[in-house]
Formats: sequence, structure tokens, C-alpha cells
Amino acid sequence: MAKQLEVLNALDVAKTQWYHFTAIIIAGMGFFTDAYDLFCISLVTKLLGRIYYHVEGSEKPGTLPPNVSASVNGVALCGTLAGQLFFGWLGDKMGRKRVYGLTLMLMFVCSVASGLSFGHNPKAVMSTLCFFRFWLGFGIGGDYPLSATIMSEYANKKTRGAFIAAVFAMQGFGILGGGIFAIVMSSIFKARFDAPPYQVDPTASTVPEADYLWRIILMVGALPAVLTYYWRMKMPETARYTALVAKNAKQAASDMSKVLQVDIEAEAHIFEKSTSRFGLFSGQFVRRHGLHLLGTTSTWFLLDIAFYSQNLFQKDIFSAIGWIPPAKTMNAVEEVYRIARAQTLIALCSTVPGYWFTVALIDRIGRFAIQLMGFFFMTVFMFALAFPYNHWTHKDNRIGFVVMYSLTFFFANFGPNATTFVVPAEIFPARLRSTCHGISAASGKLGAIVGAFGFLYLAQNKDPAKAEAGYPAGIGVKNSLIVLGVVNLLGMLFTFLVPESKGKSLEEMSGENEEEN
Repeated sequence: MAKQLEVLNALDVAKTQWYHFTAIIIAGMGFFTDAYDLFCISLVTKLLGRIYYHVEGSEKPGTLPPNVSASVNGVALCGTLAGQLFFGWLGDKMGRKRVYGLTLMLMFVCSVASGLSFGHNPKAVMSTLCFFRFWLGFGIGGDYPLSATIMSEYANKKTRGAFIAAVFAMQGFGILGGGIFAIVMSSIFKARFDAPPYQVDPTASTVPEADYLWRIILMVGALPAVLTYYWRMKMPETARYTALVAKNAKQAASDMSKVLQVDIEAEAHIFEKSTSRFGLFSGQFVRRHGLHLLGTTSTWFLLDIAFYSQNLFQKDIFSAIGWIPPAKTMNAVEEVYRIARAQTLIALCSTVPGYWFTVALIDRIGRFAIQLMGFFFMTVFMFALAFPYNHWTHKDNRIGFVVMYSLTFFFANFGPNATTFVVPAEIFPARLRSTCHGISAASGKLGAIVGAFGFLYLAQNKDPAKAEAGYPAGIGVKNSLIVLGVVNLLGMLFTFLVPESKGKSLEEMSGENEEEN
């Protein structure tokens, strides 16, 4: 076994300390914003439809036309995809830390700006919203590879998986934060500006103040992130970047002795620029890590198809089981309250516990086992929902449906949703680590786009007359669920391409120790 640098070894064997937890909070806040934002947009779209697309004399409240709805929801995903690739590459070029403050500022500015719109007519409001949501997504996208890489490079090898997963699990708090804030705000608005239900008085059911509600909800999302800006700027560059990429072992040693509060001997030997520093597009990378990269990109892609399409069925499921009454029986603010409450309940019961199960067990049973098991159970529950679908739609069986549906979510988070984030930050060489994580994450976002939009059209009723306004006929919910089951099954197969990194040092995983000597 080739010798590892002293400073990296010190990080690997360090006991869990306070700085690990501060790193989790600092790195996790971007994910808080990410989840908050994705969560809130579904509340906001309903309200925007009522405010800006109200049709006089219609018996149902206004809704966003399909193309507008797709843009508002999808543009942030596209921004995220671009941000993951761009900042992932930049994080390896310029260093993790220098890029890290940039993504945060971008998130903050765009989050605030997405609540301010230029003009009053629907077109102007939607265009500015979409514009700023794209750039908000771009900033959030940068946070994926950088947060994962920083956390994995700071962590010790015994609990590294749990730390990276904990950063990702901040998403759970973002969902809860978004839900609780929306519940609180809509309750205040409901108490202050009461209005009749839509069916009683269509115009008065949407109070003019409701236009402030969605703006406040969107703008608050970036507050927690911007509060961590100061600490992000104070974090030293990770030792692995400084030593292995910037080739300054002395600086790395002095940075880390401050962090770890121990004296680390700076090693005198200067690295020879070894010839084996292969690039991303080299034959050697393909031989060594090609299958790994295929494994991380394909599993994340397949997972996100299933994960994001679930969010679509969510509102139909809630209405179907009677958690959310028909839109026309509520006023605008009440609808926000009801949807937020339903989503928060699902998050509390299934989403959030799933993340923390991963954090607790990932260094015990390993990444591979969690991912395989997660995909397996997701497949099982999807098929169990799909084949007897007609049985589930009866009133008496609704509770069973929700339980199965929640379990699918639970096993996504105690499963591939967390592990696909952790593994790419561990198995690639330091100089390509952030880029490869960015590529894997972007592939996931591509799956999210397929999941969110492909299934929006697929899940429509087979009978064109029964499909939602403006959509063509689809294959129906039942067949869509069968397709999702197959997607999860494929995810299980591709999991076999990904190596297990539990308890190994990063340099051992990527073979960098051999290269340096």
C-alpha cells in the first residue's frame, strides 16, 4: 500500500469533533434552500393560477395553463442541471472554497428577486418568475457537487458516509421548514383577510393580499442560507484540494492543524508532477472509473425519474383520499393552507425519517446495501400500487394507499436518494471529484425533468375528454405506476456497477496513493 500524506491521514483518523457538525450545517444550508424552494413552488402554482388566470364565470378556480405550469416548475430544474455541470467543473479548477460563496450569493439574490416581479399582467409576472427561478436553480446546482465534495474531504473515514448523508438530509428540514412556514403564513392571512369559498363568490374568494402571500413564501427560503455566508467564507480550502490538486502540502497541513487543533508535520517532499494525472476524457479514466461514472450517473438518473414523478401524483392522491377538498369549495388562501398541511404531514411521517435512517446506518451496512434495498422496496411498492390500482381508488381503501405511497418515499430516502449523493463524492480522484459529482447530479436532474414532465403527460386519462384542461390523452395513472416500477427495477441492476466505499480512505478508493509514488 502506497504511503498517504500525513495531513490526509490525520483527517481520516480524526475523532468526530465540533468542526464536523459546523461543516454539516454550513454545507447543508444550500440543500435546505433547495428543498424549501422545490416544496413551495407547488403551493405557489395553485395560488398563481387563481390570481392571474381567473376566468370570469368559470365554475372552477383559475389554473396555470400547461405550458406556463411546466415552465415555472421545470425552469429551476434546468437551471440546477446547468449549475451542477458548470460549478462542478469550476470547483476542480479554482478550488472548492472560492466557488462556494459564489453559489450562495446567487441563490440569495435570485430567491429574493423571484418574489419581485416587473409588471402586473400575467405574462410579465410569469416571465420574471421563470427568469429568476432559472438562476436560482443554477446556484442550487452548484451547491450539489461543492457541498458533497467539501464534506467528504473534511470527514474522517469511519463516519464519512453519515456526514455526507447528513448534509443531504438537510433537505428534509427544508421541506419541513417550507411546509411549516407556509402553514403559518396562510393561517395569518386567513385570519386577517377572510374570504368566501370560490363557489359562493368567485372574485372575492381571492383577496388582493394573496398576491403578497406567494412572494413572502418564496423570498424567505434563502434566509437560512445567507446566514451561513460568513462561515462559508471562513472555512479553509479542503486539505485534499490544497495537497493533491494545488500541490501545496505545507499549506494543507497548516490549514488543517487549525481546524483539527493538533500539530500536523508539514511534509517536506514536493510532489513531482507525475505523468499519470489523467484527465476526464482520457482512456485511463475510462478504464479506471468509466464504469463507476456510468453507475453513479445511471442510478441517479433512474432514481430521480421515480422520485420526481411521485411529487406529481401527490396532489391527485391527496384529493382522491379526501385530504384536500375540491378547489371550488375553498378560498385561495385556504387552499394554500390545506395543501401545505397535507404535504408537511407526508414529509414528517415518511420523508424525513428516511433520511435519518440513512445517516444512522450508512457506515454500518454500507452504501451498496442501502441503495439496493431501497430500489428493491420502491419497485415492490410501485407494483403493489399499480396492479390493484382500481382497488385503491375505492373510498374504504384510501388509507392503505397512503401508507404504501409513504413507504415508497421512505425507501427512496432510506435508499438511493441519499446514497446516489454520497457515493460520487467518494470514489473519484480529488482533481476530478467535484466534476464527476456534478456530472452524476446533472444526470439525476435530467431524470427529474423526465419524471416531472414525462409523467405529467403520461399520467393523463386515456380518454381525451377526461384529461386535464390543455393536455393530450395519456396512458393513465395505473400504467404510469407500472412504468415507474420498471424504472426502479433498472436502478437496482445498475447499482451493481458502483463500488462500496464504506470505511476506506478517499485516496484508497480513487487510487491516488499509488499515483503519487
